[in-house]
Amino acid sequence: MTSPTVGSLRVNGATLHYEKRGRGPLLLLIPGGTGGASSFDGIADDLAAEYTVATYDPRGMSRSTLDEPEAEQRVSEHADDAFRILELLSPHEPARVFGASSGAIVAVHLLTAHPERVARVVAHEPPLVEVLPDVMEHRALLARVEETFRTQGLMPAMAVFAAGLKKGGASTESQAESAQSPSPSPRATARPERTAANLPYFVSRIVPSFMSYTPDIDRLAALSDRLVLACGEDSRGELPYRPAAALAERLGTDLRHFPGGHIGLTTHPAEFGEALGKALHT
Repeated sequence: MTSPTVGSLRVNGATLHYEKRGRGPLLLLIPGGTGGASSFDGIADDLAAEYTVATYDPRGMSRSTLDEPEAEQRVSEHADDAFRILELLSPHEPARVFGASSGAIVAVHLLTAHPERVARVVAHEPPLVEVLPDVMEHRALLARVEETFRTQGLMPAMAVFAAGLKKGGASTESQAESAQSPSPSPRATARPERTAANLPYFVSRIVPSFMSYTPDIDRLAALSDRLVLACGEDSRGELPYRPAAALAERLGTDLRHFPGGHIGLTTHPAEFGEALGKALHT
């Protein structure tokens, strides 16, 4: 694995940790859940053969610190963070952007807010539940997660959240981030520790804010030629799959399928990276 160049960027209310590697047009990778820059280690080197690959820890996660630790989190501000990275690393040329899960919500908002800076967005299973016909059920789920977190704590709230995403309480993306390879690198070893540290922030402030976000459908329709909506082959029937499928139908665009499920990036990195490379071109 190639060691990335590490930097920090001062933004409104936070300092972002970012990493870049490779040469060529900029490809910004936006992590989801409790993941950070290192969650893309399995695909970044291959993509860096064609692109300058940049990723980062979202504000409040891991090495990206908040000025006010209790500050409310908003999709628009997270998208502005991504925009600031584009301005820093690709000031004269529109960039390609990939987002996973909650990071895909950020990527979708980035496209609508700054279309002049984005050549193409690939959004993998953004949990945009507000576009679903049964949205009231999902609002009730979020309310249960928040109440459980307040009254019982982190792990019971995670259990409620996981059960709402997949029947039987499947592994969430944050739990899967904890998996280590048989001979983990120092970066891989540090990742589960960061994941665990990020969980309370993710459950209490990212989940309720991001999953109540409503995308601008009309604006997305006008920009649909730059948006690729993708889902995991193994995610059919699960909640994270449905919003992307519903949005693709409303926009009249094709829905792409990537290897694995919601966390195919982690479980099938080589195949996932290959599928992403194709989606960035066609």
